[in-house]
Amino acid sequence: MPEKLSEYKFSLPIAIRFSDIDAVGHVNNAVYLTYFEDTRFHYWKDTIGWDFDKCGIIVGRSEINYLKQVTLFDKVTCYVRVVRIGNSSFDMMHVLVKHTAAGDEICTTGKTVCICYDYSAKKSISIPETERNRMIEYDEPRLILNTN
Repeated sequence: MPEKLSEYKFSLPIAIRFSDIDAVGHVNNAVYLTYFEDTRFHYWKDTIGWDFDKCGIIVGRSEINYLKQVTLFDKVTCYVRVVRIGNSSFDMMHVLVKHTAAGDEICTTGKTVCICYDYSAKKSISIPETERNRMIEYDEPRLILNTN
């Protein structure tokens, strides 16, 4: 199923660094996880106002679908949104788009399972109510599967 960018409110322009490029001239497959991570962090910090002192977040799983290559001089933007919220975990979808003269092209999609975590107790914890409600409100309840 193709991603509908209209369902994504949050995006972040990505600066491709020379060090992101591999020997064959395109962005190395592992670097996409960093692009997704940067976008998630800005989403949490700038939009949700996540209180990282109260609750940490760790990654439980990441999936990536590589559709088109990205090279050093491409202009790209990463989109992110919450698609599922459980008790202590939630799923985020990522879409990396390349801007071309012919229009935007989806190059990569991915899903990350994020887990709320108490670093001092070394265990997962429930998603804080404030952050949960902000994610639902921002990304629209109709678009989020709530498995709470």
